[in-house]
Amino acid sequence: MAWTFRFLEEIALADIAFEAEGESVEEVFRGATQAILESMATPSTVSGVWEHVIERSDVDPSALLFDWLSEVVYWKDAAGVVYREAPLTLVQDGGVWLLQARLIGAPVDRQTQELHADVKSVTKHLYELKQTDDRWKVRVVLDV
Repeated sequence: MAWTFRFLEEIALADIAFEAEGESVEEVFRGATQAILESMATPSTVSGVWEHVIERSDVDPSALLFDWLSEVVYWKDAAGVVYREAPLTLVQDGGVWLLQARLIGAPVDRQTQELHADVKSVTKHLYELKQTDDRWKVRVVLDV
């Protein structure tokens, strides 16, 4: 596993903030995805009875990541689910970044799932995706 994430408690006291790092853009997507999933629920307590496939593309990886994380939040609300996992692949083809992902989870069940924050949205506040040397890093603030 080449990605990491950490919650930033000093950034947003009323919201949730995190940074994710990776050796590639795809690894940053994976780290940020895991952080948002764990912001909502403990993934190991969620079954995998619900699934939704998502494909998106953009020339700007920062915009694509923002849209992807927003999509995760959207489906949480639209389908009333939390997630076990969200496997994804990200490739660049002719200057366009292509994301293929699956959201896997289950309807919210307070009896069997360890639930955390009710994430309302991904915000632009302090949002930044950047590359430094051989690492990629994103900072995200979630409105809860």
